[in-house]
Amino acid sequence: MIEFYIVIIGMIVMLSFLVFEIERPEIILPSTLLLFVMTGVITPQEAIRGFSNEGMLTIGLLFIIAGSIQNSGIVDHAFKKLLNRSTSRKHMLAKLLFPISFLSAFLNNTPIVIAFTPLVKKWCEDHHLAPSKFLIPISYATILGGTITIIGTSTNLVVHGLLLDSNLPGFSFFELGKIGVPITLIGLCYLIFFSSSLLPERGGTVNIETLREFTGEVLILDDFPFIQKTVEQARLRSLKGLFLVSIIREDETITPVSNTTLLKAHDRLIFTGDITTITELQSHKGLLLQSNGSSSFPKHHQLTEAVVSHHSSLLYKKIKDTNFRSRFNAAVIAVHRQNQRLKYKIGDIILKPGDILLLATGTDFYKKANTNDFYIAATLDKSMMTRKQTVNGWFSVALLGTMILLVTLGFITMLTGMAFVTVLLLSLRIVSPLQAKNAIQWNVLMVVSCSFGIGYAMIDSGVASFLADLLLHASKPFGLFAIIIAIYLLTNLFTEMMTNSAAAVLMFPIILEVSNTLDLDPTALAVTVTIAASASFATPIGYQTNLIVYGPGGYRFKDYLKVGIPLNILTMITTVILVYYFWL
Repeated sequence: MIEFYIVIIGMIVMLSFLVFEIERPEIILPSTLLLFVMTGVITPQEAIRGFSNEGMLTIGLLFIIAGSIQNSGIVDHAFKKLLNRSTSRKHMLAKLLFPISFLSAFLNNTPIVIAFTPLVKKWCEDHHLAPSKFLIPISYATILGGTITIIGTSTNLVVHGLLLDSNLPGFSFFELGKIGVPITLIGLCYLIFFSSSLLPERGGTVNIETLREFTGEVLILDDFPFIQKTVEQARLRSLKGLFLVSIIREDETITPVSNTTLLKAHDRLIFTGDITTITELQSHKGLLLQSNGSSSFPKHHQLTEAVVSHHSSLLYKKIKDTNFRSRFNAAVIAVHRQNQRLKYKIGDIILKPGDILLLATGTDFYKKANTNDFYIAATLDKSMMTRKQTVNGWFSVALLGTMILLVTLGFITMLTGMAFVTVLLLSLRIVSPLQAKNAIQWNVLMVVSCSFGIGYAMIDSGVASFLADLLLHASKPFGLFAIIIAIYLLTNLFTEMMTNSAAAVLMFPIILEVSNTLDLDPTALAVTVTIAASASFATPIGYQTNLIVYGPGGYRFKDYLKVGIPLNILTMITTVILVYYFWL
């Protein structure tokens, strides 16, 4: 009985840490798993079983294969041609969303959105259209497309691996397509015909009220003409689009700042507002724009926006403690955080997922910046694609297509096919060992592998059975449809608080208990969980592609709610009906 309470308390603490972002998920979940091992809830063998799960190994190999196609540039090149032939808004959406969702059925959607965001943004600027009308639909299209095949997202492969681990038949290659294709078609039609009226007109030419508020730091030098003058006399209250939040004077922080506050040499002024106005402060005599801990920028620098990822090694650290300049050859000029007005020096800001950084970057920033640390929606020059890159890209596509055909026909297993393709790519030097290492998202593998062990703890301690009984008690009187809806909603709630794969793993032991109790096909409930874990449209933090477009689109939190909640409802209703029709 003591194990039951250990797991309940451990799960509550773990979820609280995830929700309030106390630490990174790859720290929180392994720590929780270690607690369950040390208290004897699970054995060490159970704790490490997730690291050898077939689904997990397949995900790692898929990262390498998809990375070889993405890095070749052939996908970007094809979509550049597509954009050049598009004219109207709805025409553009239709021509973009259908191929992008198809592509996402076979490739990781994160690099797809990273690659297409700057392309679409530039197209919008050239045609005097707002990028905000297009970027959220692109993110949603990739999420929907990922539900079509078993390799569409890591979540699909994880649940497939869990089914095999429980001595149940896993998913066939296109089995999820019974749900994925209908919800994708319905979702894309909704986005093409209704998203424009629900999304704001932002990006390019916008008014000050709609701009994201970045926090920047300015140092007063000895030659500032308004030393010992008031804030009002220095005209620091009349800067267009900027607000003086606080003044840091040695160890004292002055906030709020009044118009009569006297300015002194070496004061640090903390401004929030329009990023372009913040950078223009550099031209004022005696004012020096500060980066993370210094005033120097990389030589031949350019301005770049980068979003701190969910898996960044920089999370929950002060900027000045990250060695940012030496690691990335970049300086942090300003920081934006949704719904918060930061009042600290740039170097003292503790980074969180979704923070948008305005960077002064050197020419080698894109080589040094790891996609695990940032989502960078900036245009990279793919015009110099070599013939060798093109050939290698198409060869990778051909290998992936052949593997899919052989798996679908039942000649080989998914893991065998992925392993064969990966070995071939490495042997032919299409992918180098370093590229393979960088393509794998180790943080994702760590989180999901640990989730397996936590799932075993839920089963062994009786927590899974307890939660399943609660779910059945609440929904069973309303019928089987209500049970499936309850499972869908609970999974959807979990996926908003943690990674989608981890949410699916934690729900899996619960649905096993439900299927055993009601004598239902466990595949039906596994499909429900798989779709619900991916279908996260209502917030920018629920799915990483939503976070990538959040900055470049100039979105606010409520924009996702307005367009995402109807799509969530449409997806849920379609999924529940089709699960009932095909499996129950």
